[in-house]
Parts: sequence; structure tokens; C-alpha cells
Amino acid sequence: MYSTKFKILKRMLCLGIIGWAGPIFAQDLPVKGIVLDVSGQGIPGVTVKAENEKTRKSLVTTSSGSGLFSFANIAPGGPYRFIFSSVGFKTDTLSGYTVTTGQQIALSIKLKEQSNDLQEVTIGYGKSKRNEITGAVTSIKPEEFNRGVVSSPGQLLQGKVAGLNITRSGNPTDKPAVILRGPSSFREGAQEPFYVIDGVPGASIDLVAPDDILSMEVLKDASSTAIYGSRAANGVIMINTKNSGKGLGKLSYSAYAASESISNSIDMASGDELRTYLKDNGKTLDKISDDGSNTDWLKEVTRTGFSQNHNLSFNGGGESSSYGASLNYFDNQGIIKTSGLERFIARANMEQRLLNNRLKLNLNLTNSNTVNDRIASQVYNNMFTYLPTVGVRKADGSFSEDPSRTTGTGGYYNPVALLQNNKFQGKTNLYLINGALKANILDGLDFNAMASMQNEQINENLYNNRASMLKQGFNGYAERSSVKNTQKVFEGYFNYDKVFGDHGLKLLAGYSWQENRNGDGFQTSGQNFVSDDLLWNNLGLGNGNGSTVVNYGNTYISTLRLISFYGRAIYDYKGKYLLQATIRRDGSSAFGINNRWGMFPSVSAGWNIDREAFMENVTFVDHLKLRAGYGVSGNSVGFDAYTAKLVYGAQNGSYFYSNGKWLTAIGPTQNDNPNLKWERTATLNIGLDFGLFKNKLSGSIEVYNKKTTDLIAPYSVSTTQYPFNVLTANVGAMTNKGIEFTLNSTPVKTKDFSWNTAVNLSHNKNEITSISNDLFQANEFYTANVGGRGQSGALGYQVIKEGLPLGSFYTLRYAGKDANGKSMFYDKNGNASTANTGFEHFSVTGSAQPKVLYGWNNTFRYKQFDFNFFIRGVYGNKVLNATLADMNAPIYASQTNIAKVTLTESISDDKAQFVSDRYLESGSYLRLDNATLGYTFKMKGSRTLRLYASGNNLFIITKYKGVDPEINMAGQTPGIDYRNFYPKTRSAIFGLNFNL
Repeated sequence: MYSTKFKILKRMLCLGIIGWAGPIFAQDLPVKGIVLDVSGQGIPGVTVKAENEKTRKSLVTTSSGSGLFSFANIAPGGPYRFIFSSVGFKTDTLSGYTVTTGQQIALSIKLKEQSNDLQEVTIGYGKSKRNEITGAVTSIKPEEFNRGVVSSPGQLLQGKVAGLNITRSGNPTDKPAVILRGPSSFREGAQEPFYVIDGVPGASIDLVAPDDILSMEVLKDASSTAIYGSRAANGVIMINTKNSGKGLGKLSYSAYAASESISNSIDMASGDELRTYLKDNGKTLDKISDDGSNTDWLKEVTRTGFSQNHNLSFNGGGESSSYGASLNYFDNQGIIKTSGLERFIARANMEQRLLNNRLKLNLNLTNSNTVNDRIASQVYNNMFTYLPTVGVRKADGSFSEDPSRTTGTGGYYNPVALLQNNKFQGKTNLYLINGALKANILDGLDFNAMASMQNEQINENLYNNRASMLKQGFNGYAERSSVKNTQKVFEGYFNYDKVFGDHGLKLLAGYSWQENRNGDGFQTSGQNFVSDDLLWNNLGLGNGNGSTVVNYGNTYISTLRLISFYGRAIYDYKGKYLLQATIRRDGSSAFGINNRWGMFPSVSAGWNIDREAFMENVTFVDHLKLRAGYGVSGNSVGFDAYTAKLVYGAQNGSYFYSNGKWLTAIGPTQNDNPNLKWERTATLNIGLDFGLFKNKLSGSIEVYNKKTTDLIAPYSVSTTQYPFNVLTANVGAMTNKGIEFTLNSTPVKTKDFSWNTAVNLSHNKNEITSISNDLFQANEFYTANVGGRGQSGALGYQVIKEGLPLGSFYTLRYAGKDANGKSMFYDKNGNASTANTGFEHFSVTGSAQPKVLYGWNNTFRYKQFDFNFFIRGVYGNKVLNATLADMNAPIYASQTNIAKVTLTESISDDKAQFVSDRYLESGSYLRLDNATLGYTFKMKGSRTLRLYASGNNLFIITKYKGVDPEINMAGQTPGIDYRNFYPKTRSAIFGLNFNL
């Protein structure tokens, strides 16, 4: 009785609020209402759809900041049903209302929060509720994204997804290196996940502005990724953007301004410290190397970088159509002078609904223009090692240079002059047009079709002026290239979704066709210019010198085609028992004639334990699901139309005589391999998802075993059997075994205050299990030949060998100093000597693969205030600090600068700089990656304004002695810091978000 009266009282209170709401609910509005959460607070931004149950015609609006909504133009009649939906809440419906002229309908509804297991996530070619998923899928929403100066969408996920390792430098023109669940290939550039943007496979992530992203799904195991077949062995990242809206038009604007500065550096000797060190050891600098200066070269080439980002979006819609558009401008000024990135992205999309919503048409247009200003690679080394005893310029105003010297790999150049005398600029224009059709043929049966075309125009410009040390004697050198790449995709597939009593069935069958035409362009060069003023803009002004050879580059046209057939079946019984099977058959023109087609199957199962009868009385468990899956996917990244074909090219050093001239010979440069095929990765994954205490505590545990076979590597072959002495073949195998743990919690949630915390941990063990077979034999491959000044005979400083992880360091073992202060090294028997420097004394000394990756995110909200901080880190890996090794060279102190730590070294130690485990350091770190404080102003209607201040890379705890332990972990040679690392930055950001 009390309960009934209480419900009536609450209903009266809600109607009272509606009546008090003001002009928006004037009596001439036929329908008005309010949407509340379970605590009685109004929910803004709820989509309210009024649908005539007979005609299926509908109107859409959204709730205001206080949860109020109304329909002014709804036609009399009915019956109508009102459908309420919002992200994070369960969709609910009020039905059976008849609209009568002159009478008003007042509605009120409370929406319940939607538990994570009921939220929809995107999977390949469709969506599914989280409690129906049987694979390892992690979904990240915009409120969980990393904040800061973000130039690539990949940075948004850094530290947020268990098992996803993302590393980047401070260079605004570099893309982050992304690896999921450890490396699965020997090849450079073949370890990044496959991207699918709004259903378009392989679309460029440079087309997406971070502010336009609605969600990102990371598909980890083969039971989730096998639907993408030959391109999904490294995982799949699905990006869903904010498309056309419904209801009243919405205008949003977000912007930030940021300042960035160098976060850390290597302490180098000052000019006076270097002079004193040399003097104390009986040495001096020559006149050209010492003009009395104390130059801090790092300070001379760096600056405080200022960046800005602006994003304007607008969307809305009516009964049968909706639309959206956005503009994004991003300008990231690098902390090294003359470097930077500028990007402009424009997007437009629309949706048209026909035949009572049984037919939907979508059209999306995106254009991205990017300008990259890069610097000469020699700057990275010389900004540390150029002698501080000389000034930036001479008395006559010219740059201080010594043209006679090239000490050190990469040359000895004035770093300021390198920036001023050499210009490197890249311009990339990307556009993507894709259209989609969805037709509801029968109840539960839909046909979907998508066609897209992506066009990429890349223009590269280079100019070395008349004073450039990189092109001495060229009197100005210009180089230009223009290349066009196109990608065409067509997808057509049927989806069938039907429930038969206790049985649910979802079927997918489809066909895909893709054509990539790359390298359509040219390159040319010119030199001997009268003036430097026009840079590369008029190559016709170059005169040459009678023997000039034009650099036409090595760009060539290639066309690659991919045809696929795929299918999937998902079955569930009473929502308890889940079964999924997928299969994809891919055909690619990139591979050998004997292996053009490949089959990629997967099967997985799930058990929603919480729905069993024996769990009814276990009240603290809201969700508990056990999952297991096995599948196979492939890796064809990095292959073009000629990868498996015999290729001819110039034979450097070989000539033939013709018409009185010696001409460069043409010969084979690549063997034909009719058996070459994609690398295959089979993954067994077992997972447990849980939600406890009304989902205040939720998370997942994943255990996986990932085995990659048919790894591709170059093998030496006899020229009596093959035209060329190297053959690219499928031989190797590699495993990655690991465990991942994710925990999300809401320890406190009241009307005014809440605290959300999320932790993710992952461990992965990588091992190379084979690099030989019956046809091709190899004991090991030596890689990473970074070298050390004066150190010769080393074939490499990492080794690829059975039983070891990829990125195993292979170096000398440091044994300390002898009585004369000279570096000693151990031999194989453990004997120490200064003479043990040959390659035969090298040993495996560590691994670049981390043992643990972790991230910890915390969000606090108090009324209109919000505060967030995010910590991430790595544990258990080694980094080869080859940069410090190169700078710790006392014997070269009169030729290049030395690190401050070298001031305690003996100047007669000619092996201090030799690469050994002395420079193999711990790469573990803990970083406060971001802290953000914001305040949201609630304005009239649904308008909101949020102001915030944020700091990135605020501090780091590490034992690493170099610039930063976050070294590139991608490619064949991970974990090496070698004079090519753009310094990490520390940034301060001020921004706003405005929604109208």
C-alpha cells in the first residue's frame, strides 16, 4: 500500500516539474515530458522517438540539460509509442498514446543504467551486445581516451587496453608504433593491427580526427579477427565515428591550446668542462674547433612548441533523413625548430530512410590535408655531440662548420645549420568517399552493401641550399616526388537475426572485393641553382654541371587485388550458451601462384553462468561469463603486386660496354617464389568476464596462446639454382603466450560525488620456435648493426635465433676497467681482457620484450567538477642505450663532445664506447601520463560549456640514463636507442568543449 502511494506521489512530483518548466511546455504543445535517472535527476541528450504504431512514421527530438523534451508538430492520431535511448542507459518505451487536438500528453520516465554486458559493441560486419560476445574484444569510449596533443588516433589508446603496446617519440610527424599481444613477424612495418573505419577495411587513420571518434573496439583473438582473414593476424582496431544525428540540430565546438617543452635530455659537457678535461689530459683543441664559446647546442635547436586544435561539428535530422558535418584543424609545432605538423580534416555524412525505414542509404565524405615539416636525421646526433667550444656562427655571420670532418656515423655538422640550410616537407591529401545501403528484405533479414574509394596523394619536397653541408658542391639541390595511391573496396553481405523461442540465431554471408593501385607517380631532381629563394618550386632554374645525374627515385606502379568470401553463425540458447563460428576465404594477387588462396576459420563458445538457476541466490554476482575460442588469421602487411615475382634492376658495380660508353648492367634483384604465402597466426583464447555488486566491480581475465607459422624472411640460396642469391620464403615460427587482466570499479557514487577507477595489466612471453625447415636452413640472423666508433667486425647487436624472443640483444659483456682505466670484456670462458672485443666474444645479454604492461586510470566527479589522472608503465624489458655509448667516447673528446659521465673516464680508454651490456639498461618506467581538471557550466536547455586544464607526461620514475625509456618496440629491432630519438615532451593544455 505504501509502495503504491509512494509511486503516485513521485508521479505527481514529476508532473509538477513538467508544469513548472516554463515556456518550453506551453499549452499548445501536444506532447511534453521529462526523462530522469533512477535517482530522480534529469538526463540530458536522451533521444526520444515518437513513432506511429500503424504508419511507422516517426519524429525525433532530444532532452534538454534538465531532461525535458517536447513534440510541437506531432500529428493527431495514433496510437503512438515513445522510445527513449541514451548511451549508458537501457532503452525503454511508453506505448499506447493517442494524440488528440487540444489535449496534452504529459510523459515521465526513469531510465535504468545499462550494465557493461548489455552495451552494444562493434564487431566485424555488425554489432553485438557484450553479453553475447565469445571473443576477446575491448571497447573504449571517448571519455576514456587519452587527453593531450594527439596527432594520431592510436595515441588515444596508449595504456588503456591490456596487451596493447603503443610507443611514440615527441616528433609530431611520427606515427606511434602499435603492437598487440607481442610481435608476430620478423618484418619491419608488419606488426601493426588492421584498421577498419566505419566499416571500411584498411582505411587510413589519418582521415579521422580524435574529436570525431564515437568509440574504438580492439579485437584481440582470432575468433574475433578471423572474419577479416589474411590481414588480421596482428589484431583489428575498429573506429566508429560520430555520424549523422537525429532530432533537433546539435552544434558542438571543442578547442585547446598547448605548450610543449623537452621533458628530459642527456647531460653533455659544457665548453669549459670539455676544455678542462682535455687540458688535464694533456690535449687541446685546434683553432677551428675552439673559438672560446660555451654553446648549448640542444638549447639552440629546441624551443617551446605551441599547438592548437579546433573541432566544429553539426548534426541533426528529421523524420526520414539525418545529416552531420565536422571540421577539424590541428597544428602541432615541434619542440625542435622548423619541425611540425599541420592538418585539416573535413567530414560530411548523411542518411536517408525510405519505405517506412526498411531501406537506409548512407553517404560519407572525408578529406584530410596534412603538411609535415621534417628535419635532417643528422640533427639528432649533432645536437648532442657537436663541439660546444664553437659558436653557432662565425664573425662574418656564416655558420661554424668544418667541411673536412665526418667523424661519427652520420657526419659532423652544425645542427643549427642543418635546420636552416635544409628543408624537408611532405604534403598528403587524403579523401575517402563511401556509400552504404541497408535493406530490410524480410523480418530479420537484411542486405548490406558498401562501396568506397580512398585516394591518397603524397608530395615530397626537399631542398639543400647552397651552404648545405649535406650537398657540398651542388650549389643548391632540389628534389620533388609526387605519388598517388588509390584503394577501392566493395562489400556485400546478408545478415539474418531471428529468435525462435529459447533459440537465437544470427547468420552472416558476404563477399568482398578490393583493389589497391599504388606508386602512380614520379620523382625528379635538379641542382646548381642561381638562387635559393624559390626552394623546390621551380626545378627548371637548375642548370646542372654537364655530368649531373637526375634522381628519378625507385617509385613504380603496382596493382594488388583481394577477393574474399566470408560467413559467420552465432547461436545462443536462452542467453546462457553461446556458440560462434566464422570462416573467410581470401585470394590475393600478392602471393605466389601456388598459394593465392587461403582459408581462415574460427570457432568460439561462451557460457553466461550468471543466468543459471543455481546462481539465482548469488546476489552479489551481476554478470559472469566464461569464453573460449580458437581461430586462424593471416598477415599480408607490407606486400605488393611483385613480392613473389622475379624482379630485375640495376646491378651496382656491374657494367657493360655499348656505343663507346660503359653502362650500368641490368640483372635480377629478387627471385620468383611461386610458393610464397601469408604468415598465419593461430590463437587459443580463454576469457572470464565478471560484474559484481551491482556492477560496481567488473572486469575480465584473458589467457592466450598465439602461434605464428610461415614467417617470412630472406634466405641465402645458390645462384646455380636461382637468378639472385637471396630468396624470400615462408620458414619461421614464433609463439606469444600471455595473460591479461582488466578491472573497472566505482567505489563511490552519490548524487554529488563519484569515483571511477580502472586498471589493466598484461604479461606476454615471446619466443622464436623455428627459423629453418627442410628446404632452407639458418642457425641465426644478426640484426641491429648500430655500430660503435672504432668497433669493427660485429655482424649485429641483436640476434634472431630459435628459443629466444625477438629483440634479443647480442653484445660484448663488460668486465670493468683494468689498472690503466681501459675497458675490459669477458670472453666465452669468463676471462676479462681489453682484447676480448671480437664478434666471437659476443653473447645473448638481454631482451627488449617487456614482462608487464600496465595502466591505471582514475576519474573523480564532484558536482560540476571533474578530475582525472592516468598512470601507465612497462616493467621487465631492456633498452640498448647506444646513444650514450656513442657519446661516452673519451678518445674522441677532441673531435666531438662527450657526456658528463665521460669526464670521469680515462682519456686513453679507446673502447669505452664499444657497445656492450654496460649500455644495456632497464627499460622499466612508471609515468604520470596525464592529469586533467575540468568544470562544466550547465546552461539553458541542453547547452553545456566545459573548461579544463591538463598536463601530459608530468613525471616519470625510471632508472634509464638516456632521454626516455619509451623506445620504439615495433619492427625487427625493438628496444634500441640510437641517436635517432626525437625528445619526449611535457605539455600544458587549456581547452573547452561547448555543446549547443
